[in-house]
Parts: sequence; structure tokens; C-alpha cells
Amino acid sequence: MLLKTFRWSFVVTAVGLAAGVLYDGWAALGIVAILAVLEVSLSFDNAVVNAGVLKTMSAFWQKIFLTVGVLIAVFGMRLAFPVVIVAVTARKNPVDAVDLALTDKDQYQQLVTDAHPAIAAFGGMFLLMIFLDFIFEDRDIQWLSWLERPLAKLGKVDMLSVCIALVVLLITSFTFATQAHQHGGTHADKAQTVLAAGIAGLITYLVVGGLSGYFEDRLEDDEEAAEGGAKSAVLLAGRAAFFMFLYLEVLDASFSFDGVIGAFAITNDIVLMALGLGIGAMYVRSLTVYLVRQGTLDDYVYLEHGAHYAIGALAVILMVTIQYEINEVITGLVGVVLIGWSFWSSVRRNRGLAEEEEGEREAVTVR
Repeated sequence: MLLKTFRWSFVVTAVGLAAGVLYDGWAALGIVAILAVLEVSLSFDNAVVNAGVLKTMSAFWQKIFLTVGVLIAVFGMRLAFPVVIVAVTARKNPVDAVDLALTDKDQYQQLVTDAHPAIAAFGGMFLLMIFLDFIFEDRDIQWLSWLERPLAKLGKVDMLSVCIALVVLLITSFTFATQAHQHGGTHADKAQTVLAAGIAGLITYLVVGGLSGYFEDRLEDDEEAAEGGAKSAVLLAGRAAFFMFLYLEVLDASFSFDGVIGAFAITNDIVLMALGLGIGAMYVRSLTVYLVRQGTLDDYVYLEHGAHYAIGALAVILMVTIQYEINEVITGLVGVVLIGWSFWSSVRRNRGLAEEEEGEREAVTVR
């Protein structure tokens, strides 16, 4: 199972490392490898959350996620996205932006860094909404019950997560954004930019999440009502799966923002960046499918909780990085610690349940 799920990741790793050596010599081998590790460490929580969504999709859409989704992740977010950011912020056409990325790497890095406040606001708001909707939902299984139980009661208030997200955005716009970090250690007032980008991130979440939820509800209603309507159910499943797939891609984009920005601390070569982050993205996707097929989320029930708490932490970190620089190691460690904690809590829970079952069997035997 492990080899079957990760075989394409191994192939992409070999091809990516070889391409790096051919492109810029043996020194590029280490750079590409470091970038791949950086991407995996920053996006491990992404894999856990993706698995929670992907397990509701058919095998066909899981394959789409590993094929078309990888192309979008590698060429769209890790290669094209930084170029688009430069084209928009510097008001250049895409051809000139690509030429700038290849010929004047220092200026290209400067333009991407200066666009970070808008990127962080968009991704931060999208991730914050995911976290808020999770903790405000009443769940049968609770990890930190002392916190999640009262929050679930508050979650009965309509649009509470949206209101809180908007408050966070306003506070960010009038605090961190007024002294936004720019290239060279300078600061600039980016309040309007952050506000607009944050609202765009919120709208994106509401539209994509709303459409996926709508078609998922339609599918459930159809399956309950129809007795022989298999064809209609398949059609609705396709639409629901498509918007779920779209949701996953936007989620991946939000997670990739900090990876793309953090990669500039290692290299400003867009080709090496795409190779390294692309290899990492492939492993994240393979890990997602592995978690689904192994039923890991069902066995370790608190993993999804830990991943969503990591998402909430990442959203806050993105907002803070509008003004302050935060090392990528810290960002990665926060996610690893939270997920590791939730995994250990799941193991302890499973041991406790096993001991209870063993005690009940012994009691029956005695009788």
C-alpha cells in the first residue's frame, strides 16, 4: 500500500532532482531537496484536512486529485502564481513577468515580497474561516472538550464565524497592515490592500464552500428520496465532487502561500523553487490519499482536530507576518506539535477503549 500510493511521488522526486542538477549543477540538488522538505513540513496539516474531505469522494475523484490536482498545485500555485502576483502588483504583462523572474531574480523577489500583505490576508482569511467553522460545529467526538463544548454552543448563532473573521480582518487592517513589512526591511501602509484581499479570501471561501455544501446536500436528499434514480444521483455526485475538488484546490493554494514566500529565504530562482515545492506538493497529496485508504482518520479520531487547530494557528501567523517576519521553522513546528499532540491523544483514547472492552469481556467470562 505504501509503495503503491507513493510511487509517483518517488518518480517525481527523482525527475525533479535530476532536472535541478541539469538546470544549475549539483548545488541545485540540495536546494531542491530542502525546498521539498520545507513544503512537506509546512503542509502536513493540509494533508490531514484534505483527507477528511477526500474520503467522501469516489476513487475517480481521488485519482483526479492526484493527477490534475497535482498539475494545478505544481504549475499553478508553485510556478504560475508568483508570476501572476508580480504581473498584477507591478502592472506588467505575464510575458514580461516571466522574463523578469528568469533574468532579474532580485527584483522579482522584491516584488513578490512586497505583495506578501495581500497574499497573507487572502490566505489567512480563507484558513481562518475553515478553522472557525470547524470549532463552532457540534461534534460527537471532541478532543479538547473543555474548549470545544462551549464553542459548539456559541456556534448555534448564525454567521458567527463570518462576524469573527471580519472583526479579525478589521483589527489586522488597522494594526499590522499600517506598518506592513516590505522588501529590505522597510514598512508601508497596506491597510486598504489587506482589507480588500481579506474580503476576497472570505468571499472565495463562502462561494466555494457554499457550492460544495449545496451539491452535497442535494446528493444526500436525492439518495434518500429516490428509489430507482441512480442516474440522477451519479450526476449530482459528479457536481458535488467537482466543487469539493475545487474547494481542495483553493485550500491547497492557501497553504502554499507561506511555502512560496518562505522559499525565497532559500533561493530566488523560480525554476528551482517550482521543482522543490512541486516535489513537496506531490508528497502531501500522496499522504492525503494514504490517510484515506488506510482509514487513519477513523482510527485516530483526534487527528482532524489537531490539523484544524494547526490551520487556525497558521491563519494567525499569516496575519502577523503582514508586519513581522516569522521564521518558517516556527510555522512548521506549530503544525507538527499540534498534530503530534492530537495523534498521541488518539492513541491514548484507543488504549483506554481497548482496556474497557477487555474488562467487559473478563466480567462476562466470570459470570
